[in-house]
Formats: sequence, C-alpha cells, structure tokens
Amino acid sequence: MASIPPLRAEPGALQTATAHGIQHYMRPGTLQLQALPPLALYVHLPWCIRKCPYCDFNSHENKGELPEAAYLDALRADLEAALPLIWGRSVHSIFIGGGTPSLFSPQGIDRLLGDIRARLPLDADCEITLEANPGTFEKDRFRAFRSAGVTRLSIGVQSFNDAHLQALGRVHDRAQAIAAVAEAAQAFDTFNLDLMYALPGQTLQNCEQDTLTALSLSPKHISIYHLTIEPNTVFAKFPPVVPEDDLAYAMLDRITELTTQAGLARYEVSAYAREGHRCWHNLNYWQFGDYLGIGAGAHSKLSFAHRVVRQVRFREPRLYMEKALAGQAVTQDSEVPRSELPFEFALNALRLREGFTLQQFTERTGLPVTAIQSALAQAEAKGLIERDFARVRPTERGFDFLSDLQALFLAD
Repeated sequence: MASIPPLRAEPGALQTATAHGIQHYMRPGTLQLQALPPLALYVHLPWCIRKCPYCDFNSHENKGELPEAAYLDALRADLEAALPLIWGRSVHSIFIGGGTPSLFSPQGIDRLLGDIRARLPLDADCEITLEANPGTFEKDRFRAFRSAGVTRLSIGVQSFNDAHLQALGRVHDRAQAIAAVAEAAQAFDTFNLDLMYALPGQTLQNCEQDTLTALSLSPKHISIYHLTIEPNTVFAKFPPVVPEDDLAYAMLDRITELTTQAGLARYEVSAYAREGHRCWHNLNYWQFGDYLGIGAGAHSKLSFAHRVVRQVRFREPRLYMEKALAGQAVTQDSEVPRSELPFEFALNALRLREGFTLQQFTERTGLPVTAIQSALAQAEAKGLIERDFARVRPTERGFDFLSDLQALFLAD
C-alpha cells in the first residue's frame, strides 16, 4: 500500500487534468483512506479487423490505413494530462487491450511503452500484457512485441473448432490458433489463452475437446468465459441458439475438472493459472486496486484521501484523439457514492477464490467493517460465504450463485 502523496506540481506538468483541476479531488470528503492501493495502467487500442457479433467492447473495424502515429500522440497527451492525479505512485502492471492491439506495429508498441516509461515510474518487475489475435499477420510480430518490452501475451483463441469460430465471426481458424499459441510459447515465459464456452451448437464433448486442446499447448494461464448475449450486438439482434443453462453449468464443471488435473488452479471465476502465473493486472481489478485507463472509451478508478473516483474517456476514436490532444479526453467524471462502495468492492473481490480480508475492505473503501456486517451475515446464513475474524471467502455454492451473493451487498 502506498502512502497518500502530498499534492505537488512538477515542472512542465499539466495542472488541469480535469475541468475542475486536481484540487477538486483533494478536497475534504466522507471517506478516510489511510493509504492508496496499487496502481495499474490500462491502454485501449480500439481497432480490429472485423467486429465479432458477440462483442460489446469499444472496438472499431479498421477501414484503410491505421492512424497509428496520430493515436500514439493522443495517448501520450492523455497520459500527460492525467499525471497530476497519480503523482508519486508507481505502476505495477500495464494491460494493452482492444480491439486488436497486435494490429499496431512492434515499433508503435515500443514507442508507446517508451512514452509511458518516460512519464511514470514502473515497478522493476512490472507485468506488461498485450492482447493479440491468432491471425498469421499478428503471429509474425510476437517476438518483436517481446523485444519492445511486452512480458505477457493474451491470445484471443475463443475456440479450436472451425465451425464455432465461424459462428463467432472470428477471422482465424483452428490451425492458425494452434500455430499462434506455439509461437507465443517460444517468445514468452507467460502467456494466456482466452476461450469461450456455451457457444452456438456446442456440445459437452466439443467443450471438452476445446479445453483439452488448449491444455495440450501448455499455457501458464487460461481465461474461460461464458458466451453472453450483450445489448447492441449483432447477436442481440439475431440471437443464436446456445446451450441451456444446465448444459453450460456442466461445461464449466468439466473445464474446472480438466484444468485442475493439468495443474492450473481456478483462482478467479473465469481464470485458471499455474503457480506463479496469475495475472497481476486482473488481480488488481478484483482486489479493488486503482487503475488509470487511457485511450478511446477507457475507464479509470482512482482513489484519493477522501473519495474514490471513476472516469470514462470519449469512445469514438477520432473524437477521442481530438479531445486528448486538447487535454480534454475525459467525458465522464464521477465520485463513487459512499453507499455504493460495499457493492463495488464485493462485485470485484468475491470473484476471487480466496476472497478478501476485512483489512482490505477498510483500506480500499475507507469504510468500517460494520458497513458490510449485515450482508456478510445474510451471505453466511445462505451458505454463500465462509469467514473468520480476518477473511471472507465464497463457498462452492457462492461461486455457483455469484450474482446472488454480490447482490446482497447492494445498498438498500
């Protein structure tokens, strides 16, 4: 935990990070945080080759030449404008997401990381993750991304079944996915595979085969997500036929069984890892740490002595670039109400198999433990958590009915 740094100005720094200025965040408030949580940096690169029908992320099909240099200029300006909010704090992880960040050149990623290092102190063992797709074009860049400073690759495989990949609108096939993972294993000590289950037309045997194929490639980390139909997507307009809930639960049980047998522990609802290869960046989210998000549509969560603040950047890439270069990348800036902090904390922390400590709750929210005593009592009575005087953990039942567990922490 970092102590709360004093407000100070640095030569040449932008002192108007938001319309209200830094004093707006430092004024007295209703919370009392004794120290600040770890800080991570998220960088959003919004372009992709083709928008997938299930995707509700802020991603945009690239038509024509990628405006790489102009976008990197905007990211640098965005970061510089945000620096007064995080003076004196070091960064323990960087996550470059999208979109398809691997569409950017290795030289562009090298420049991005150089711009970040010149402006932020990074921990000596800072984890730097880049999302990549398995297409041949991106695969050829993997080693160069490692040379640029990326330490961890996250590959969006989703499935190793060609029929399911086609249904998901992916631009790669099974052979390209396997080749990309093999390349990642050569270039990176740690890499992640993204998989999905409960896909259109998927059987339990299909799901098992996807999982076994993934495990045969010896990843140190696998993220496995249930396909959900999100609003404002192609799948929302034209819903596919997906497995019933009971079959989806059976798929998840089989995934967990197979990954456990292979030596990957389920440490978070959707994440499985070998010892020493958990994703620091995602752990920081689940532990209610802080993160500065730069890039089109990026979100931030930042803590100050008396408040927790959320920010959102402009979503449309060209508008974002225009606003960022003018020092006005933030379109939404709001303080998390005191009454909503218990739910915000629980929404994240209860995703972890090991749960959270009561000390973490008070440190990260600035609230006393009494603020969640009623919710804890109800959750324990329903068999959704187990606890002692120091720690709260979701039970197996709590993991299975996580939404019900989290909802107990909503404000009345």
